[in-house]
Amino acid sequence: MNAIESTFFLVERHGSVAQLSMNRPDKANGMTPDFWSDLPRLIEQLNADETVRCVVLTGEGKHFTGGMDLAAFSSIAALFTNEPGRAAYAMRELILKLQNSLTALEQARFPVIAAVHGACLGGGMDLISACDIRLAARDAYFSIEEINIGMTADVGTLQRLPKLIAPSVVAELSYSGRRFSADEALRIGLVSHLAESREALVDHALQTAQEIASRSPLAIAGIKRNLAYSRDHSVADGLDYIATWNAGMLRPDDLTKAVKAAMTKSETSFDSLLKQSDL
Repeated sequence: MNAIESTFFLVERHGSVAQLSMNRPDKANGMTPDFWSDLPRLIEQLNADETVRCVVLTGEGKHFTGGMDLAAFSSIAALFTNEPGRAAYAMRELILKLQNSLTALEQARFPVIAAVHGACLGGGMDLISACDIRLAARDAYFSIEEINIGMTADVGTLQRLPKLIAPSVVAELSYSGRRFSADEALRIGLVSHLAESREALVDHALQTAQEIASRSPLAIAGIKRNLAYSRDHSVADGLDYIATWNAGMLRPDDLTKAVKAAMTKSETSFDSLLKQSDL
């Protein structure tokens, strides 16, 4: 795989795990246009590398992210100096582009783990809502911040979060825009683990990612696809989908390896998925 470069993210490999770390610590990792363009491009490149089996998202410095960079709002505001209909059309296209940047996380074949410390505000909530697993340090705090600047969150939080935690809780947090602690995030089920520090958090996230990466990548891809499908469909549809999925993709090699390793209490390795075709 060619080296991955980004103006916004630090990209590190830990074997079959890739770590993407937002790298604007002096600006609380505010989401500049480079964030929105780099993230889907990086995920696409990692997705095309069959040796990547899990991704961890982190932030450099004191915070995970303070959300959308304020400079981006000035360029968005400039849209509305144009003819109203055309400005509205351009605004809609921009919002869809931002949404697609985060949807790339859902569409990747591998799980994405968000490791949150310090602030996770506004766009940060959209970001972690699109991840598969959310972990936090005890100093983390969160907010669906958009109401505080007089707007409705529009990049995924209102659509994804009610599928992750109680809708009434989402409503209260969205209407109030209040900040809530890592302890509350754990209590309401937004995150599944708290660490004592950023360092301990990243270590735990990477260990979790390595454990996932040691499992059958075909089974992991199946779990991710079926969790997403079941979230958006009825139980009956989800049951039918997994039956068809396993009928087509459950194969004896990985099953035999996993069962033998469990019986002998030994480790095993699984072949990577096939490299994506250039066609």
